[in-house]
Amino acid sequence: MLLCPSTSKTTPFKWIGIVTTDKNTDDWQENELAASLDRFPERRKEFTLHGGTEVQRLALPETIDDDYLERLGFPGRYPFTRGVQPTMYRGRFWTMRQYAGFSTAAESNRRYRYLLEQGTTGLSVAFDLPTQIGYDSDDPMALGEVGKVGVAIDTLADMETLFRDIPLDKISTSMTINSPAIVLLAMYIVVAEKQGVSCQQLRGTIQNDVLKEYVARGTYIFPPKPSLRLITDIFQWCNPNLPLFNTISISGYHIREAGSTAAQEVAFTLANGITYVQTALDAGLEIDQFAQRLAFFFNASSNLLEEVAKFRAARRLWARIMKNRFDAQNPASMMMRFHTQTAGNTLAAQQIDNNIVRVTLQALAAVLGGTQSLHTNSRDEALSLPTEASVRTALRTQQIIAHESGVADTIDPFAGSYYIEQLTDIIELAATELIAKIEGAGGVVACIEDGFIQRQIEEAAYEYQKEIESGERVIVGVNSLQIEDEEKPELLRMESKVEEEQVTRLQRVRAERDEDEVQSRLAIIKLAAESESNLMEPILDAIRAYGSLGEICSVLREVFGEYRD
Repeated sequence: MLLCPSTSKTTPFKWIGIVTTDKNTDDWQENELAASLDRFPERRKEFTLHGGTEVQRLALPETIDDDYLERLGFPGRYPFTRGVQPTMYRGRFWTMRQYAGFSTAAESNRRYRYLLEQGTTGLSVAFDLPTQIGYDSDDPMALGEVGKVGVAIDTLADMETLFRDIPLDKISTSMTINSPAIVLLAMYIVVAEKQGVSCQQLRGTIQNDVLKEYVARGTYIFPPKPSLRLITDIFQWCNPNLPLFNTISISGYHIREAGSTAAQEVAFTLANGITYVQTALDAGLEIDQFAQRLAFFFNASSNLLEEVAKFRAARRLWARIMKNRFDAQNPASMMMRFHTQTAGNTLAAQQIDNNIVRVTLQALAAVLGGTQSLHTNSRDEALSLPTEASVRTALRTQQIIAHESGVADTIDPFAGSYYIEQLTDIIELAATELIAKIEGAGGVVACIEDGFIQRQIEEAAYEYQKEIESGERVIVGVNSLQIEDEEKPELLRMESKVEEEQVTRLQRVRAERDEDEVQSRLAIIKLAAESESNLMEPILDAIRAYGSLGEICSVLREVFGEYRD
């Protein structure tokens, strides 16, 4: 059974090959599909192959039975195995982002405007390490790290520069920030205010996922309990005030980068998601009040078929968790919407042009798996921050997949493949068993403190590395097919004066602001942190007075303490 676009005014669809009277298919057409087409008309009047053959919107089995509906279903309908939108990329492509940020806010702003000129459809902000762990650029802890792996943001002045001449009511922004996420989100909101853009118009995502920091990445500040409180404060405040913004991006990406298997990535990510949902419920929020703004972030590695199955398994498992465990009623609360980034840990410093091929495979897996947003790594990122030329090639990779490959013209093209369906089931089962183990051991926080999750990832990483070193697993150009005397590529280098310039700017802001007002607002933050008050409004007020990231985090450190592994 194959669905095609309508060519008739009297019937909603033309059927190719088999005429159907299936009530489930008709119901899906009349409800989810019709509503989606009204909202997002398809990109073309007709999708055809070279020569004129029409491309089917959706391939279906000849018989729609209960097993099919339970395991696959229709796109845009529970259990969302086949995608969260009824027409997927026939209506619009995924958001094409390029993760970027380095040096100063002014330098990063130039890169963002270049990316937008080249056709990127969303921004993705990388912050430097001091920003990620809540230190100002003049703090001794920041020495030598300012602007190195991302952009340095100390005060609202930096955020204003970062988004200069970028209309925040027209662009979606993703920010990879976790422990101090509430502070950076506040800065973004105030920049929008200064542009005349209301919170109701802002679109984007704040990563805000601190649990994975304890096991896979390390940019934590506070212990788990107050960190979860900050996340819940964001959920609570954003529900009425920031309705189009994703309040968290529950991240498996860094778990996979640390060496996990695909099934572990799904399991640990969803276990973290369960923890965030339960914490919000315990704080008095209702499931359908906040769950629609939960988003996810996954890694796309090089085993194309495994990755496609992983995305489908994760989507189905999360839908079942939200429906059966948390009794979500709104279908949007059960949808797993996710961003994908190609796998940084697969990039090799040797023969860096090979990385273009790796990234292409990985991006294709993400698209075939139904991602909503995608970043493609650049060929030189194993050696340095990417050059403009490398970034352009990475973006063009997405654009070629979108416009030339044909994979975006039909929905879930791998569904029904014996191997893909088997592998989807295997990954879902393995992830389900791991989640059960975590819950049996007391939950995610207990397993972090015990080291259970960390050990699982470390063991998987160790086994993978052994396979590479023994030659059992071939990495082209690394342990096989090497080249001697490779030509050294041109790399992007940070100038040593960046740190000095950033510190000078910070000192200028401090000299020009109303210091008494800043101290007064920092004192209010401390009182709110010591109570159970929501911290978002006090932090917004401190940001408006040009209080710095480090000053706000210092106040929170006083109250919450710092986490020590």
